[in-house]
Amino acid sequence: MSTLLLNLDFGQPPPKKAFEGNAKHQKFVKRRRLLERRGFLNKKNQPPSKGPKLHSEPPKKGETPKADGTWKVPPFPKKKKTAAFSSGSEQSLDKKAAVPWLTPAPSQKAGSVVAKIDLLGEFQSALPKIKRHPTRPKKKGSQKKGPQKNTPQNSTQAHSENKCSGASWKMVAIDCEMVGTGPKGHVSSLARCSIVSYHGDVLYDEYIRPPCHIVDYRTRWSGIRKQHMVNATPFKIAQSQILKILKGKIVVGHAIHNDFKALQYFHPKSLTRDTSHIPPLNRKANCPENVTMSLKRLTKELLSRDIQVGTSGHSSVEDAQATMELYKLVEVEWEQHLAQNPPED
Repeated sequence: MSTLLLNLDFGQPPPKKAFEGNAKHQKFVKRRRLLERRGFLNKKNQPPSKGPKLHSEPPKKGETPKADGTWKVPPFPKKKKTAAFSSGSEQSLDKKAAVPWLTPAPSQKAGSVVAKIDLLGEFQSALPKIKRHPTRPKKKGSQKKGPQKNTPQNSTQAHSENKCSGASWKMVAIDCEMVGTGPKGHVSSLARCSIVSYHGDVLYDEYIRPPCHIVDYRTRWSGIRKQHMVNATPFKIAQSQILKILKGKIVVGHAIHNDFKALQYFHPKSLTRDTSHIPPLNRKANCPENVTMSLKRLTKELLSRDIQVGTSGHSSVEDAQATMELYKLVEVEWEQHLAQNPPED
């Protein structure tokens, strides 16, 4: 039989190097031991090591074996901190001689406070940084103002001024031109109507064909001629258009009752302003208050403008604009009077 030779080495295997961790961990352990010797920290009570596993599993990718037979997963690499931060931390440790990652000794009260503060800072620096969007500065106009004290003022005047400014968008002036119909042309019928806004813009200006035969065109005053009636708007259609504009608005006119009569319409007195019956206007023109002044004279005296001149007739647009300008001169004063003495419809 052939002999079997066995070469057995019963010597002790070379000792395995213990897992020392990364450079940061070694530095941390070295400083901890230094502080323990100086008495700043208590010795750490390490938990007992667990026994080796009986049935070891095959190693996974990235794992390294321990001396006791278990497998250890290496720690994830941490981001390196900047040089400025590391140098600053070393200087603070040398001055304060405290490590933020450990619990300070209870006997050192001042050092414990510093250690807790440093521990919080280190913990926050280890967390992943979250980008925050910069907050937009609030606009000055959006800030709510606190309650302000009301300054004493004339309440009646303030109310009337606010009312006038707020009512400007729903205030119009009207002027109509009439022709003669009926027996001998003594009946006044609507032949032209003009409506302007508070600022004098023309809202409506149309020639209107009366339902009756025209006997007298009254061209000397109305400016209406036969050719104007060829394409004129029928009275019923024009009436509906005009009343739609006047509805719910303050209507200004001079001797306005004649215009409403030609329109076959009645407007509420509380929404009617007749410049021929406003005493403040007469006072401004140095005329008696109980006298009905013509639109031509009031315009000349108060606006220094000539209207209704020549033989070609009046312009209803020009007359309506002059009426609105005259009313603006006494608007605040007259509205105060009407607020205290409202007219009855």
